[in-house]
Formats: sequence, C-alpha cells, structure tokens
Amino acid sequence: MAFVELKGVKKGYGSAAGRTHVLENINLELEQGEFVAIVGFSGAGKTTLISLIAGLIQADAGSISVGGKPIQGPGPDRGVVFQNYSLLPWLSVYENVYLAVDQVFTKATAEEKRERTERYVRLVNLASARDRKPGQLSGGMRQRVAVARALAMDPALLLMDEPLGALDALTRGVLQSEIERIWRVDRKTMVLITNDVDEGILLADRIIPLSAGPNATLGPSITVDIERPRDKTAMNHHPRFKAIRNEVTSYLLDSSKQRRPRRKEPMLPVALPSPVEANA
Repeated sequence: MAFVELKGVKKGYGSAAGRTHVLENINLELEQGEFVAIVGFSGAGKTTLISLIAGLIQADAGSISVGGKPIQGPGPDRGVVFQNYSLLPWLSVYENVYLAVDQVFTKATAEEKRERTERYVRLVNLASARDRKPGQLSGGMRQRVAVARALAMDPALLLMDEPLGALDALTRGVLQSEIERIWRVDRKTMVLITNDVDEGILLADRIIPLSAGPNATLGPSITVDIERPRDKTAMNHHPRFKAIRNEVTSYLLDSSKQRRPRRKEPMLPVALPSPVEANA
C-alpha cells in the first residue's frame, strides 16, 4: 500500500442547482519519503486538493488515507505550510515554533521541547533571529518560520500550498534551495502545490499537472530523473529538464483549450520553449 493514497476523490462547492465541481476523479499515490509537485493554473483547485489531504475539508466522494489510515480531519501527522505564513504576530520566531511543539509533544519535558524547537529554528537558518517578532522579519524569513513550525511537529507528511508564491524572485530562489536542503536532511514525504512548472521540476521527484477546471483532474505523473543537487541555472540547459517542461506545459495548455474553448488561454509562469528548444 502507498503511504499516501487518494482514490476517486471528488469535490465541489455550492448548492445542488448551481454546484461547481472543482475536482473530479482524483487518484494519487505517494511513497514514504517521496517529494511530489502538483502544478496547475490558478483557480484549478490546487488549494482544494491540499485542503482535502490536510483534512481541513471533506471530499464529496472517494477516499484519502495516510499511512493506511483514512483522513477524517486535521492531525499532527500532516503539517501544512500556507502561502500567507499564518504566524502569531505577538510571538517571536522561537515562540511560534515552540507553541506547535508544546501542543503536539504534550508528554515531553520542557528541556526536550526546548531542544526540538532550537533544532528546527537552526535547520531553517534563523538562529540569529530567534527572538524577533514576525513584523521584524522579511517575507522569506517568515516563510522559514512557517516551515520550521510545521517540521518541528514531526509530521509524517508535509503539505506546502504555494509557499513561495508571494515572494520576490531572488528570495524565492533562496527558499527553493532551503526547501530542497531540508528535504534531503529530514526525508519527509512532501507535496508541493505550485503554479510554477520550473519550480516543480527543480524540487520534486515527480511532477504531476492538474488540468484546468472545472472538473479538474490529475494528468500523467512524470518522473524527474535529473540528478541532485540541481542547479537552477544549469537546469535551463539540461535536455531532460526541457523535455519535462514541454510535456507538462503542453498538457496544461491542451487541458485549458478543452475546458475553456472560448476564453483566452491563461498564462503559465514559465516561458514556453521555442521550436528550437522543443526539438533539442
């Protein structure tokens, strides 16, 4: 049995007469320790999908399980990193992380909780900022706190819902490297939701496109068989990177044409390959 398993999952919103079917026939399997990226257009249902796995909302049909146990609500076995940080502004970096540790490890001693908190603050390279409040941090530093808080809970599965979407390009690149480094250290099972195809290829073991909505469904799973560590600049010239990007973007654009034939195609946050690149 796969570590994470979704079978025939369906989710919609609204009343029976005007119900919008967001996700349809979602099937997904993840092995323990695997890093999977799900990429799609804004509004396709990516956040709905991550919320279903997190147990924040319930599916209309189908089943979701983690570690062989059905998902019936939120739980400490699943950590979630949102795009908007969700930090308590009156607490310091250390206190925001410690609060999560204190709630999950109720039987641990004060010293054990302190050591765990310190470990994950160091893991995201924020030891020098441990006593600062969120208002004194940059956007990238706040997102590191959110990652540290999620990891400090020792979840079996880490879910990241476009965690870098609000950051500038330079900070986003730095955080991409941090997320990849943290994954190599902890080897958590990770699901990254993103609208950036290049980001998904850079970080994940597999990348899976989510078709345009409504009734969005997962497309073909593509193994990112590119050696690690991956250098972002060098990747732009890697033939396998170009092939994966072409396959993912083609699927997404094709799905958009099929679902919304009268609307202008939404733009992807990557440059589509030129004919020369596509045939390279």
